[in-house]
Amino acid sequence: MTTISPIWFITGASSGLGQAVAHAVLERGWKAVITARNTDRLAELSSRHGDRVLALSLDVTDKNSVDRAVRRAEEHFGAIDVLVNNAGYGYLAAIEEGTDQEIRAQFETNVFGLVEVTKHVLPGMRARRQGHIFNLSSLGGLVAFAATGYYHATKFAVEGLSESLSLEVAPLGIKVTIVEPGAFRTDWAGRSMIESATVIDDYAETAGKRRQATRAVSGNQPGDPARAAAAIISAFEAEQPPLRLLLGAPALKIARERLDALRVNFDRWADLTLSADFPV
Repeated sequence: MTTISPIWFITGASSGLGQAVAHAVLERGWKAVITARNTDRLAELSSRHGDRVLALSLDVTDKNSVDRAVRRAEEHFGAIDVLVNNAGYGYLAAIEEGTDQEIRAQFETNVFGLVEVTKHVLPGMRARRQGHIFNLSSLGGLVAFAATGYYHATKFAVEGLSESLSLEVAPLGIKVTIVEPGAFRTDWAGRSMIESATVIDDYAETAGKRRQATRAVSGNQPGDPARAAAAIISAFEAEQPPLRLLLGAPALKIARERLDALRVNFDRWADLTLSADFPV
């Protein structure tokens, strides 16, 4: 990007990777619009960085809230150069254990909220013929495990949507990067995690074990949010940024294993696959 001092707009900036990115951006001397549902949790960043930071209340599931936040950001700083769609959370439940209200709420935040913010920011980026959108997916947008099926469904959706978006906006000078973190030392598996109250004994050895393992690892994950934020900034500064950015050694290892498993599956069933076409 040609902007010397880019203006960042970060959702979910009160904790986790969003907060780490906000810290990294502001430490660079850049400007940032940091958003969260509760602006009290943004006070420390706001007080430290003065007029280079604008803290705004934002509920990504509320269209009016999104409209107000984006308009206020553009009025205050004049533009949004980089959008970081970070707001989102996890949900522990076997597929049968998930409740309608909790499932829909997860999609409202992780998918439709991301879409709403993106659609509000894109007109300004299109007008200036430049911009960079970072959509926070997950290793769980490439690989699925028991007990997090609905979370995976939202992140698989973010993957497909972001890939299409990248093709649509590339000719307009706008870049898209899908960020795919592995396990990072954030509140994802702790305070931020929603868990279904329904527990079905038949899933004890699959989803049940994964629920326990996910809770147990909270606070001890190998990923460092500050280093993840530095990697995102490096991707932003790259002449040709990646479409996908895996973060952390476990993410790279598991993603490569996923590629190998897909290739084995495709090759094993290739004859049956090819049999579905009209005869040549």
